[in-house]
Amino acid sequence: MNNKNKTVVRSMAILNLFMDHAELSFQEIIDLSGIPKTSVYRMLMSLEEMGFLEKGEDSKYRLGLLLLKFGHLVSSRLDIRQIAYPIMKDLHDDVGEAVNLIIKQNDEAIYIEKIDTNQKVRLYTAIGRRSPLYAGACSRVILSYLPEQEIRHYIESIQLEAFANGTITDKKQLYETIFEAQKNGYTISYSELENHTAAVAAPIFDHKGDIAAGISIAGLEANYQKGHVQVLIEKVKEAARQISKRLGYKE
Repeated sequence: MNNKNKTVVRSMAILNLFMDHAELSFQEIIDLSGIPKTSVYRMLMSLEEMGFLEKGEDSKYRLGLLLLKFGHLVSSRLDIRQIAYPIMKDLHDDVGEAVNLIIKQNDEAIYIEKIDTNQKVRLYTAIGRRSPLYAGACSRVILSYLPEQEIRHYIESIQLEAFANGTITDKKQLYETIFEAQKNGYTISYSELENHTAAVAAPIFDHKGDIAAGISIAGLEANYQKGHVQVLIEKVKEAARQISKRLGYKE
């Protein structure tokens, strides 16, 4: 390793310290990095000059505005459909059921990706279709992980309409299903948007820990009973974890 590469690697090692620490003193950086004091001093001077780090009046170092700008650029350019698709494809090939990706748009949920090529019976879902946040597993999993104040405002301001035999039209019951989703990390629905269909869904989080989307496995209700549905739940939760990780989410 030549000197230039060594400097770059060491500088990255210093920057990586701020993944777990909001602020660090000069001595703390030396202790945590194991890099000699003189080298740390030179690299901190350079990182501060370039805007990667900033030194406060308390003499502690923090990430600079330049890195924050890069972070915003990366997050804004991430295409969740592109990131999610290969994971959705693997999930679909594994379970043979439709796999949907939904995001929130205003006060509705919208299907932005769907894979159902191996499914014998096609469902009501389609890319571009909208549904209320309270109806259907994938829509409701997004609702369940919104900020509490936003959840309450939405529920209190909307009239619950029945779309199928299992649509939740009681607000008390809706709150209960939301609390269950927050506790268990998934939602499940039976005949909520279309009779004789079922779905299990899990939340996808972004790098800030906010709800970014929902992913669901959906099919005929008869296939979502007893032990089999638990298998599907674990699979959709794992897919959601993988997508969240690629969006920068840390559990």
